[in-house]
Amino acid sequence: MEKINIMINGLPGNVAQKMVRFAIADDRFNLVPFSLTGQDIQDNTVTIDKIVIELVRPDSRDEKTRHIFSLFPFFICIDFTHPSAVNANALYYVQNKIPFVMGTTGGDRKQLEDLVKNGSVPAVIAPNMAKQIVGFQAMMEYAANTFPGLFKGYSLQVVESHQKGKADTSGTARAMVGYFNKLGIDFDADHIQMIRDPEVQEKEWGIPKEHLGGHGWHTYTLKAEDGSALFEFKHNINGRDIYVSGTFDAVLFLKQKLDKPDLSQKLYTMIDVLNGK
Repeated sequence: MEKINIMINGLPGNVAQKMVRFAIADDRFNLVPFSLTGQDIQDNTVTIDKIVIELVRPDSRDEKTRHIFSLFPFFICIDFTHPSAVNANALYYVQNKIPFVMGTTGGDRKQLEDLVKNGSVPAVIAPNMAKQIVGFQAMMEYAANTFPGLFKGYSLQVVESHQKGKADTSGTARAMVGYFNKLGIDFDADHIQMIRDPEVQEKEWGIPKEHLGGHGWHTYTLKAEDGSALFEFKHNINGRDIYVSGTFDAVLFLKQKLDKPDLSQKLYTMIDVLNGK
């Protein structure tokens, strides 16, 4: 199998660093030694496992892109940047005809999806790249579509905890709220409780200290109006390793789509990746 060139954007962020380390050790991929970063990042390069990666800021992006294409005529981008950069980065990918996997949450999601649908390159966009959580979401989606109104009259509490640096509400939690809405629960995603205080996370939630800098814990509690029944769903992830496998599967999925002549569909989700369709 010919190696796939991948450019991982979001360095020096922790998730992007994790992706780079795994990519370097993975025989299926060849790392493009450049990474889109924020304008406020002072460093010009990041060195990971002895590989020097040049950081590309927005003000030099166009010039650097021409140079990157001269070295790597084809590559797939993996985006784990910042919520504020989601739409601008997606526009960059589409305008430069770069297929991409968007794992970054936030931004205007409808605008993001419309951009890809009307573009000329495919993309996998998902608020969560962990295959097991995506599978759980698929089950919830099935329940919501098959049993609408099942939990009508129930109250819902959604609490999510992530590392202090996560700026936005969990995209996974927001997606789950949509399923619960279809199941009959009146709940606004703006009422999701965000926990970002490391002291609270460790002492009240019991999150291991070594994972305070990288975790995703979610609890969804459904309670009957009269208190006679309670349902609770949880998915607690420590570290970031679980997201790597799903992201790389999405890259392989995109490459398969690019190798086919029919590209009538441009926008894909992680459920498409799991289904292999």
